[in-house]
Amino acid sequence: MSTKLLTRNGGTLPTVFDDFFKPWNEWFDTSSTLMNRTLTVPAVNITETKEEYKLSFAIPGMRKDDFEIGVDGNMLTVSCEKEESKEEKEHRFTRKEYNYSSFSRNFSLPEEVSKDKIQASYTDGVLTLMLPKKEEAKKLAAKSIMVK
Repeated sequence: MSTKLLTRNGGTLPTVFDDFFKPWNEWFDTSSTLMNRTLTVPAVNITETKEEYKLSFAIPGMRKDDFEIGVDGNMLTVSCEKEESKEEKEHRFTRKEYNYSSFSRNFSLPEEVSKDKIQASYTDGVLTLMLPKKEEAKKLAAKSIMVK
């Protein structure tokens, strides 16, 4: 004997108990088990000019102090960690929800980056890192190579 769930737009139809049983449903529902969840790591746009490299991450909903940016040797590490908890007290029950999100990205820095002059800013949900090039790297002219 098989049991089928009614579906609409890929999800189950909501019931009045969905919110109440949500924490337990997430553990036992095969469509949303922890093993099937995908980790979200923000994409990065990297641009280069004669003077610098620029890295831009779209990371809305964070605060400036949620980020940790460091350089160790030629490795640049950008990471973020945020933990939130929410509690609602009603007549007969208390509902607590926890949200924890984090990511870490590593980048190998080219030798021409001036590591002591790297700057970071966070505005309107976009984290921007400016990696200025060393003076000697700026002086090297672009070279065109002929195909024979």
